[in-house]
Amino acid sequence: MDKVHQPSGRAKLTLLLCFAIAIFEGFDLQSMGVAAPRMRAEFMLDNAQMAWAFSAAIIGTLPGAIIGGRLSDYIGRKKVLIFSILLFGVMSLVTAFAANYELLLVIRFLTGLGMGGALPMMITLASEAVSSDRKGTAVSIMYSGIPCGGLLTSVVAMLLAGDAEWRHIFYVGGIAPILLIPLLMKYLPESTDYITHKTQSATPFFEVLFAKERRMSTIQIWISFFCTLVVLYFLLNWLPLLMGAQGLTKLQANYVQMGYNIGGVFGSILMGMMLDKMRMSFVIKFIYLGILVSLCCLSFSPTVAVLALSAVGCGLFIVGGQSALYGLAAIYYPAEMRGTGVGAAVAVGRIGSFAGPLLAGFLLSLGQSATIVIGSSIPVILIAAISALMLVRKPKQPVQLIQSTTAR
Repeated sequence: MDKVHQPSGRAKLTLLLCFAIAIFEGFDLQSMGVAAPRMRAEFMLDNAQMAWAFSAAIIGTLPGAIIGGRLSDYIGRKKVLIFSILLFGVMSLVTAFAANYELLLVIRFLTGLGMGGALPMMITLASEAVSSDRKGTAVSIMYSGIPCGGLLTSVVAMLLAGDAEWRHIFYVGGIAPILLIPLLMKYLPESTDYITHKTQSATPFFEVLFAKERRMSTIQIWISFFCTLVVLYFLLNWLPLLMGAQGLTKLQANYVQMGYNIGGVFGSILMGMMLDKMRMSFVIKFIYLGILVSLCCLSFSPTVAVLALSAVGCGLFIVGGQSALYGLAAIYYPAEMRGTGVGAAVAVGRIGSFAGPLLAGFLLSLGQSATIVIGSSIPVILIAAISALMLVRKPKQPVQLIQSTTAR
């Protein structure tokens, strides 16, 4: 049984480097949303085409997460992470040089392939750097870098002027992670859990996910990931345009987007800490009730100030809630198969990430109002809440499951 102790210097270094990577991934994730109004004008895109532009990277994250997660159980977390960062950094930079819409889709798909491989590694490395009583907090600290990166995207966008300047967002988002790679190669430690538990032959893929003791947990994690990320990515990509449709200026829409990301930063850390210190069922109820209230407020807010406050609430509970789910996924899989399990969960969640922007684009193309589009996400969140509550109905089960499986 792990003793409660403060994170070591090795663990702190791992979390710091993973947090830095998460900032760059969050920056790239929201670059398309911030650049969208300028890109739409230059490429003359309609709502449906914009939805595909948003979703191309997300489609790429699906095979990236599965392949990266599986490879990490064979060759290690660090190697997969560094290659993934190199790929998404180079492709993010190349996005600025896309000459037409078709090429833009290909580049964004390859960007997503790298991001998909990186995220499960960051989750796994963060969770394996600390003792079992701190895994939720560690993953949430790492994941808070993603909304920090999104916030940075909004700041960079506000400093740029003119339609041509959207490319500068991708210059920053591409060069920064590439410059980080030498530091990772020198200072990022390989996971001790991986070194301790690695075997010559990894557990078969479907056995990792659907062995009797993990089958229902896997399905419940997948449903929760899918439905929560439908809503999270819909807001990440469409929030500036939806706020513009409600009459806000570009500057006001940026403030609302910043509020969403500020809420996400605090929510990520808060929900992870709660997950480690309180009953899981209480934390899940608190998260999803907060999401429902925030979405309702965002749908019917009468003023810019209330819209911004509602966006903070959405970030706090939706981004924070997804952070908690990532922590749960890391808890429910033993070390020797954690990369595969977390990677598969991230991949299924990315299907939801892909579906969210497409659904919003479809509803907008039918002429639906921003209020209707935001409100349509409420039933999806209810499904996620039910599945997550079923997952944690026995709060002590995950730790016991890991211990018993690892002991065999």
